[in-house]
Amino acid sequence: MAVNTSLRFDVFCRVVDNYGDAGVCWRLARELVAEHGLEVTLRIDRIEVLARIEPAIDATRAGQRVAGVTIARLDGECLPASLPDVVIEAFGCRLPQPWLQAMATAARKPLWINLEYLSAEPWVDGAHALPSPQPRLPLVRHFWFPGFTRDTGGLIRERDLFARRDAWRAQHARRDDVLRVLLFGYENRALPALFERWAHGSEAVTCSVPEGVAMQSIASWLGAPLVGNVTRGQLTLEAVPFATQDGFDRMLWDCDLNLVRGEDSFVRAQWAARPFVWQPYGQADEAHLVKLRAFLDRYAQRLAQDAARALVDFSLAYNREDAARIATGWDGVLPHRPALVRHAQAWAQTLASGPELGASLVEFARERL
Repeated sequence: MAVNTSLRFDVFCRVVDNYGDAGVCWRLARELVAEHGLEVTLRIDRIEVLARIEPAIDATRAGQRVAGVTIARLDGECLPASLPDVVIEAFGCRLPQPWLQAMATAARKPLWINLEYLSAEPWVDGAHALPSPQPRLPLVRHFWFPGFTRDTGGLIRERDLFARRDAWRAQHARRDDVLRVLLFGYENRALPALFERWAHGSEAVTCSVPEGVAMQSIASWLGAPLVGNVTRGQLTLEAVPFATQDGFDRMLWDCDLNLVRGEDSFVRAQWAARPFVWQPYGQADEAHLVKLRAFLDRYAQRLAQDAARALVDFSLAYNREDAARIATGWDGVLPHRPALVRHAQAWAQTLASGPELGASLVEFARERL
C-alpha cells in the first residue's frame, strides 16, 4: 500500500498552564510540518499567549501562517470545508460540539487522538494508545501518552537538536567560575530563602529570570520588583526578555542548573543535558507531588544513593515551598554537582534512544488511515 505523505493534522489547544500547553502544541505543530511534511493547523483559544513565544505571530489576527503552520482561533462554530485526517485534542481540551457532530457524520472519520499530559507514573505504559468509544456518537478516541519508556509516545525531539545544542555550546564556551541558573518557575514561597542562601554562599551565582516569572516571590526578597540586574552578596538576579522557543533552548544550554516548570520547559531541560529541578503545575491534594515523585523515582535510579537522596530532598523542598528546608536542601546538592552533570548527560542520551513524539504520532496515523 502506498504511504500517505499528505496527511492533514488539526491540533486543538486551550491554554490552561500559562505557556506550557501552547508551547507543547506549537513545538509539535512545527515539527510535524518541518520534519514530516504535513499540513498542520493549530486551533488555539488564546493566540496572544502563543505570540509571546513566537513574535512572528500576530495576536490580533485570527488566521495566519507561520513556520508552515496555519494558526486559527479556536472557534466551535467555524468548520473547514473538509475535515482533516487527524484531530489532536491536546490535554483533554474538549472538541467543540459542531466538530464532534461533523466528525460523527463524515463518510471518512478523522483519526481522533487525545494528547495527554506527560507523566512518569507506571500506569501510563498500559494506557498508552488505548481506544475509547465516544458514549453518544459513533467515534473512537485514542489516548496518547508522552513518556519515558518504549511503551509510550515518547517526547518531542527534533532530529538535529543534539547537534545544534553541542555546536552552540562549542561556540559559546564559558571560562568563568560563576554558577549560572535559569529560573523559569511558578510563584514559590521558598525562593527568598534560596536566594538568601545563594547570596551568602561561597561561589558567585547568576540567576536569569524571564520577564513575568515568579515576580511576587522575587519582589518579596528584593523589596521591589526586579528590573535589570540586582546583586546582593554572591547572587546576581538578572531579568531577561521572554524568548522564542529556540532562544529558550539556548538559555537552558547555557546554564549549569535549570529550575523549570510545567511540561515544555521540563522536557527541554532534559534535552539540555544539565542538572535541573522540575516544578509541576500545582494541583489540589498535592497530586502534582505524586507526579514529581514518580519522575524522581525513574530519573534517580542510576544515581548513587547519596546523590539521589540529595536531589530528591532539594526537589521536594522546592516544590513544597518549604523555606525552612530549601537552604539545607541546596547544601546537600552541592557536593554531588559533578555526578548530577554526568547523570544528566547520560539521561538525555538514554531518552534519545526511545520513541519521539511527533514521529510516533505520524506512524500511528499512517497505520490507521
